Amino acid sequence: MKIIGIGKNYVNNLSEMPKGEVVPLIFTKPDSSLLENDEDLELPTFSDDVWYEVELAFRIGKKCKNATTENALSFVDAVALANDLTAKDVLTKSRVPNKGPWALAKGFDGATPISSFLPISDFSDVKNINFSMTVNGEETQKGNSSLMITTLEELIIYVSGIMTLNPGDVLLSGTPATGANKVNSGDHMVGFLEGKQMFSTKVK
Repeated sequence: MKIIGIGKNYVNNLSEMPKGEVVPLIFTKPDSSLLENDEDLELPTFSDDVWYEVELAFRIGKKCKNATTENALSFVDAVALANDLTAKDVLTKSRVPNKGPWALAKGFDGATPISSFLPISDFSDVKNINFSMTVNGEETQKGNSSLMITTLEELIIYVSGIMTLNPGDVLLSGTPATGANKVNSGDHMVGFLEGKQMFSTKVK
């Protein structure tokens, strides 16, 4: 399976929505980055600046190639909550001045804490899903899928037009425009989906 993420995909409010066509900023993460079952996170030794980014995660349920507006959402079978961890110092070295790939900064072991999945049928409207995260008991990020610049439907259409999406593939849909911050040893990150606790990650 593959994990596909999108960068800079949220606004703070609808008035900030960009005008005209937006080209999604897509990156991939290896499945070895997954941190499941509320396992503790061990920060990588090669970075001193890992940041958290809570995100909605959507699972592909059937083979998807060249999805259309009419059928795009039919390929999604489940929703989870994930934490797209980023080694900011590694990312900066890659991006400046060469505009290099994001793979190492976002693909290290444990870089994608993720909850169990809930059936997509549990959500009446994928464009109105609330999610949030607390760190050490304080809410740090809060979002709603209505604030996505590239919608889930548009993301599926765009990506499946370039690469086939297979059952089990996961789409990370972006983090709220504000609130991401540095992860520190001893932190306890807890993610919520429509008020329900979905993951609990303690940092070693």
